[in-house]
Formats: sequence, C-alpha cells, structure tokens
Amino acid sequence: MDEDLNDPQVRLRLGEAALDAGELMEARAHFENAGRLFDAAPEAAPAHRATALRGRAVTHLLAGEVRYAAHLLEEGIARLQAEAASGGSPDPDALLMLHVAAIGPYTDLGAYARAAHAAEQALNLAPDAADPALVALMHRSIARTLIVAGRTGEAEASLAKAQEIFQRLELHTELAHCHWMRGYVHSQDGDLEQAERELRTARDMLVAGRSVLFTVQVEVELADVLRRRGKSAEAEELLTRLLDQLGPWRGAVHAGGAHRLLGLLAEERGDPEAAEEHYVSALALLERAGAAGDLADICRLLGDLLRRAGRVEAALDAYRTGLGHRAAIGTTTLGPAPADS
Repeated sequence: MDEDLNDPQVRLRLGEAALDAGELMEARAHFENAGRLFDAAPEAAPAHRATALRGRAVTHLLAGEVRYAAHLLEEGIARLQAEAASGGSPDPDALLMLHVAAIGPYTDLGAYARAAHAAEQALNLAPDAADPALVALMHRSIARTLIVAGRTGEAEASLAKAQEIFQRLELHTELAHCHWMRGYVHSQDGDLEQAERELRTARDMLVAGRSVLFTVQVEVELADVLRRRGKSAEAEELLTRLLDQLGPWRGAVHAGGAHRLLGLLAEERGDPEAAEEHYVSALALLERAGAAGDLADICRLLGDLLRRAGRVEAALDAYRTGLGHRAAIGTTTLGPAPADS
C-alpha cells in the first residue's frame, strides 16, 4: 500500500473518491501529494499536474475559500505560461483544464469579466485539446457565463454538447452534473417544472454514484425549486435533514443557501425571529466565502426583514454589507434573480 501511495495516479483517484464522499481535508491531502509527486517526475505530463491542482482548488471552493481557489488556479495558469515561454507552447489540455476550473470561482466572486475571459480562453484552446471529456467539461462550465450574459438559449445548447460527449464516454457522474446545470438554468429562467425534473435526475444519478457532498448540494437547489412551486413542507423537511451535512468547511455556499431558504420559509409561516437567525447564519457563511451574488441577495433579504420590523439602523447595516455586489440571473446559487423572489 505504501508503494501505491507513491504513485501520483493512485493519489488522484483517492482524492476524487474522498471528494465524492465530502471528505475535503482528506481529498486535499491526496491532491497535494499527487502534485508533489508529479513535480518530482520530470516526465509527468502538464495535464496530470493540472489535474492535481484543479482537485486542490475544488476542495477550497467547496470549503468556502472561493478566493483562494481562484488564486491557486491563476498561479497554475501563470506557471504553465512561464514554462512555455522558456521552451515551446503550453500544453493545451492543461491550460484548458485550469481556465475551465476558474470559471466557477470567478462567477461566485462576482468577477464576471474574468469568468467570461476564462471561458473565451477555454474556447480558443478547445480545438487543440486531446481529451474530449475536457471539451465537454468546458461546454458545461461556460453555460453559467452565458446565463449571466442573458444568453439562456446558448447556455442550453452548450449543455447539450456537453451531455452528448459525456453520454458517449459513459461518464455518469459528469453526466449527472450536466443535469444539475440544466436544472440550474431552468431554475434561473423560471421553468420550475423542468428544473425539478432535471435536479431530481441529477440527484438520483449522484446517489447511485455515491457522490455524497454533491448530492446534498443538488438537494439544496431542489428544495429551492420545491418552495417556489408551493411545496413548502417538502422543501423544509428536505432542508432540515440536509443542514447537518453542510457547514462552513463543507459545501459552504450551499450551506448559506440552505439557511436562506429556511429563512424564507420561516417568513412565509410568520416567524420573523427564526427567519432572522437563518439569514444571519447565511450571511456569515456567504461573507466568509465571498460569494458575491448570494451575498447581495441575503443582505437584501435580511435588510428588508429588519426594515419591516422597524429596525432601520440594523437594516442599513445589512444593506451596506451587500453594497458593491450584483445579484441577477446566473449570479446566485439559487434562483430566481433576487428582484423577483
């Protein structure tokens, strides 16, 4: 076994397995070790090093360290470009992988121009990429930048391309993520029946693949759709069960989303005190994570709640916290755009 752990490919597989299980610290350790082992092997392909770095970045992203995840990916891109400058062109698969991985953190941070630039770079690299799964991943990832730009039809077309490739390659977990993103697109676009169908499909596929943490995140988005479809009791039952499986270091942004939804449900049943507790919990999680669209949204919800209670100064403090951030279609984890919620 010790000999196996000196194999970076084994470390990558262990990291992916730990990531699926939601064991983020364990996953991070495996990805870091894989990266060190690849660095010590001059013959290692740049795409292998990029895979280890992407894995590390994802663990930080899921732990609510969104800015650091973006920083890691930027460092990796700069390293590849510097290596290329000293002897040839950069590896297209490695660069594509890191640019694609950066789209999510940039969008969460509200750096929409950077996310769009990363998507543009990825599209330019795609024709030279050797790995079709990477190209599919690119099509899936750029869908969110298209939503932010208001190009929902193009986002759907991009997801269709990704889905076709993943089906052909029989990559079932990646296919589940396609259904997840389709559900997100429909949710943001207001097609709640389709959103529920796609999110349930994604959830069932992820359960079958034992992707524990990703399943929980999908279920938070499903609960959002259920509430908006008038199925409040089902949504609340689901969220109450999920809350124990999420937190500041485990699916932090979706933990904030769960508290946001529980706050809305508390408001709807006439319990402003419980709503305030949930909104404050969501605010703490989202402010730490730096999720700009979600932060703007929760600050508005908390501010409105406090203002209705006559607590004007506290409401102003909440509104000020959200200043400088934009919440619109495609910029929040949950839908619809806050102005319509």
